[in-house]
Amino acid sequence: MNSLSILLQVNTSPSDWVLFFGHFHPLIVHLPIGFLIVAGILEAGRRMGKISVSDSAVTSVLFWSAVSATVACLFGYFLSLGGGYEQETLDSHMWQGIGVAVFAWIAWAVKSDYIGDRIPFGSALYLPALVVAIVLLGTAGHLGGSLTHGSDYLTQYTPEPFRTLAGIPPRQQEVAIKPITDVNQALVYEQIVNPILKTRCVQCHNAEKSKGDLRFDTAEMLKKGGENGPVFIAGKGTESELVKRCLLPEEDDHHMPPKGKTQLTEGQIALLTWWIDQGAPFDKKVSDLKVNDAIAPVLASLSSGAPVGSGSRVASSGPAPVSPVLTMKLPAPDPKAVEELKQTGLLVLPLSKEQHQLEVSAVNAKTFSDAQAALLPKLSQQIVWLKLGETAVTDATLAQVAKLKNLQKLHLEQTKVTDAGLKQLKGLPNLEYLNLYGTAITDAGLKELAELKSLKTVYLWQTNVTETALAELKKSLPNVEFVGGISEQAVAEFTKAGATEAQPDDPKKN
Repeated sequence: MNSLSILLQVNTSPSDWVLFFGHFHPLIVHLPIGFLIVAGILEAGRRMGKISVSDSAVTSVLFWSAVSATVACLFGYFLSLGGGYEQETLDSHMWQGIGVAVFAWIAWAVKSDYIGDRIPFGSALYLPALVVAIVLLGTAGHLGGSLTHGSDYLTQYTPEPFRTLAGIPPRQQEVAIKPITDVNQALVYEQIVNPILKTRCVQCHNAEKSKGDLRFDTAEMLKKGGENGPVFIAGKGTESELVKRCLLPEEDDHHMPPKGKTQLTEGQIALLTWWIDQGAPFDKKVSDLKVNDAIAPVLASLSSGAPVGSGSRVASSGPAPVSPVLTMKLPAPDPKAVEELKQTGLLVLPLSKEQHQLEVSAVNAKTFSDAQAALLPKLSQQIVWLKLGETAVTDATLAQVAKLKNLQKLHLEQTKVTDAGLKQLKGLPNLEYLNLYGTAITDAGLKELAELKSLKTVYLWQTNVTETALAELKKSLPNVEFVGGISEQAVAEFTKAGATEAQPDDPKKN
């Protein structure tokens, strides 16, 4: 097997070397464009007596135009092996590109002092060969633009009357994305998901350019998937390729959108993940789906009307109890501090653009550690929701968390925090929600929560807390909902018994 066969790997997917050189095609292709245009200008100017230039200079320009056109053809072929292009347009572009190279070589050969004299009627072939090369250069360039940007890239904004004179069909009016006045009634796919795909994905995944045989321009094509299978797994957002590709480092070759393109925001990624987690429905409204605390603020930012509440649904009407910390007017966060947190893999999402509250989530940063937690206090006023569940943090991180005085919700599920760490949370006056599921918390740590007077909900599944300790704590925190971990019925009976024993005799109730 020769080296070229090994490089191309004809019977398998193209090698990294092939794709590496192929990606230089858009760069190399500009060389023959420049050389041929210069050759045409020099030849035209010389024949009209406007430019004084030697035949050897024109010959040299033609030589390099032919060489660069040949290299561009080779690299273009390598690039095409990556797939994702409309085949008919690709074939036409390829043959016209080859034609540019062939006629550039002919023009150089008949112009050359070494070869021209040996070619019969060489002088008669020169000008037609140069003109054909330049014409093919224009048409091949147009098709190249069509492969990259769509067939109407050059003609899309052609004004009248030139549009009619050129026989170009009337321009189709773009479908305007209507603003969402009530996010609760918004169609999730049509009004939320599809606009994200149109602005970030459709440019490379459409009817004329379908990278990876994947199209996002219609719901049917999105459901179909691409050459590597489905792009999403209903109910499993973070396991779906649509989300996983967006979360890869931007330098990764498989990251989408590619580096240099406008990237999805954290909020847009969160919306796509939520939609898939909810089964990727194409015909349901937001109010038909479960809206958790994480996605509620992202949905709220889309709406100019009805409020978005926490819980299982988006609130459709009526005021709901709102934590004071969520109505505070806070200073704007330091952009540098926000960027530093993002560099660790954390998602930093605004709960309110006007009041600057932030949610920080490690949903995609499971390696987040105590050392990185030192960055959190730089946004001590703005962070009100902090989700560090299933990360590598320990009690050392809670020393940094204790500095977030406006913290309302804290997720520590399945981390290595212990009773000692909970002692550091006493100074959080606004903490209402605490998730300790799957931690090593015991009765001793539970007692530390008694000083958190704003506390409303605590999750205790799979901890070492006993029924007795929890029942005692409920006496001092009667308005707190403790979820999981022990028998709720036993707690209720124990609490009731304790209340009865403590009840003084009251003759008025006899």
